[in-house]
Amino acid sequence: MPASPDPAIQLVQQFYAAFARRDGGEMAALYAPDAVFSDGAFGTLSGVDAGRMWQMLCQQGKDLRVVLDRAERVGDRDAQAKVSAQWTAHYTFSATGRPVVNVIQATLFVDLARGLIVEHRDVFPFWRWSRQALGPIGLFLGWSGWLQGQVRRRALKSLSAWKPA
Repeated sequence: MPASPDPAIQLVQQFYAAFARRDGGEMAALYAPDAVFSDGAFGTLSGVDAGRMWQMLCQQGKDLRVVLDRAERVGDRDAQAKVSAQWTAHYTFSATGRPVVNVIQATLFVDLARGLIVEHRDVFPFWRWSRQALGPIGLFLGWSGWLQGQVRRRALKSLSAWKPA
């Protein structure tokens, strides 16, 4: 994806380029200290936990491949630029050894004065993800809040126990 003259888009491109290099430290540094992240696997994370999550995923994702498919500025909120992005993650889900290709729709708010991400929401079809990552259990229960809750508890437990290498 060619570099954009828009500083908000440039920041988002930098974030996903760091992800593609599995540089969780750089990703965390692009978040404001009070940043909020949310997705279907981890729920809502704030502050340092959001950055730690990316560091953990980058460290543990030995075959992780990330591609930023699209990023565009879609509006503004106060002094923040709203960026819509689509990215794709290819990896092996470590708990089952199953391959996953997850297409994620992201909304990021960039504080233009600080040049940092202050809010980041990732949305993906949980059922589709669970079907790939968990196999038959995901196929049959991926639509249920119960399974999503189980995945979230396990993800948060992993994050809580994770120590940087």
